[in-house]
Amino acid sequence: MAPVDRLGQQLAFLREVEKLKSVYRSTPLADGSRKENSGEHSWTLALYALVLADQAGPDVDVAKAVRMLLIHDLVEIDVGDVPLHSQNGLAHGAADIVLAEAAAAKRIFGLLPPDLAQEMLETWHEFEDAQTPTARYAKSLDRVQPPVLNMLGDGGSWLEYDVTLEQIDTRIAPKVALTLPNVWQRVRAEIAQWFSAHGRI
Repeated sequence: MAPVDRLGQQLAFLREVEKLKSVYRSTPLADGSRKENSGEHSWTLALYALVLADQAGPDVDVAKAVRMLLIHDLVEIDVGDVPLHSQNGLAHGAADIVLAEAAAAKRIFGLLPPDLAQEMLETWHEFEDAQTPTARYAKSLDRVQPPVLNMLGDGGSWLEYDVTLEQIDTRIAPKVALTLPNVWQRVRAEIAQWFSAHGRI
């Protein structure tokens, strides 16, 4: 039996995840030149986790949150991005999407050597389940970054999907306010100011 080529598996995974840079999200870049890709989104969230670490609770493992955020959207290589405010029939969090993402996680992380595959798969599931303080911290950052980018881009995907302030309060606030109350209070005030300035309240 041929020995397992550990380095070959690691490099195969790294080649595969380059594809995340070709998955485009609904939110445009701040300069409006194009849509943000999922690789850029993940990198930005890792920075959010580091910079906002003083807002995290005492039980949050910030280094693990960074790992979660770097890998959380790798499943989009197979499934694509499903926007939170999507109106095209795809429901964010729908059972078929959840199953497709789980299958994608198993395939993509399965490219790695078994020990790394298990570690990353467990980390991905912890993020998705959002039951630990670290996962809730990471999830909150994942929810708060798109509104910040939309404000920088003068509305961005809010205009494309005709998003209301009420939808933001329903779909985003519960995920963020409980875990990052100070961050949400500040960002929510800025969001309300944007909607008011654009006559959308």
